[in-house]
Amino acid sequence: MSIAEQLQQKYTYADYAQWPEDEHWELIDGEPYAMTAPQRLHQDIVSELCRQVGNYLQGKPCKFYVSPFDVRLPRKDEADADVETVVQPDLSVICDPSKLDKQGCRGAPDWIIEVLSPSTALKDMNTKRSLYQQHGVQEYWLIHPEDCWLMVYTLDEQGRYGQPGVFGMDEPTAVQRFPDLSIDWSFMSAV
Repeated sequence: MSIAEQLQQKYTYADYAQWPEDEHWELIDGEPYAMTAPQRLHQDIVSELCRQVGNYLQGKPCKFYVSPFDVRLPRKDEADADVETVVQPDLSVICDPSKLDKQGCRGAPDWIIEVLSPSTALKDMNTKRSLYQQHGVQEYWLIHPEDCWLMVYTLDEQGRYGQPGVFGMDEPTAVQRFPDLSIDWSFMSAV
């Protein structure tokens, strides 16, 4: 197969499942995106978010998962092999246990957090925001680690993301999906 043919080919979860395990990819509408190793600051933030969210969710029915963790987003009821979108958000919270299976999650998580990296920022801010809205992710956070701000998108009654809330990391940020949870950013001064 020529390079031009490879570039035009659409891939599915069946293809994705055959790719080497030591490589990390996302598949959006059949188009593969290579994932790069995150920087230390990115990992510091993800680790602390895991601690805070994990502590909050103890004893609750929701589960959280950190990348690499496959979230398959089918268009309708197609078989897993035919799904063309598989993403690996930095952090996913799933409250419907029927969405969880051996491969990961099939369907929209309730809350997704992405920590922006220079190589993926535009994809996270545009392509994935649109994708998550389309599939019904209730709350989507985009964290800009270098400039210490975040954008929070929440679905409205029409199933659309309105204008995002934009917050600095100088005080705790409330989680819309879990009103009694706020993320404390004080750890940022030490990273």
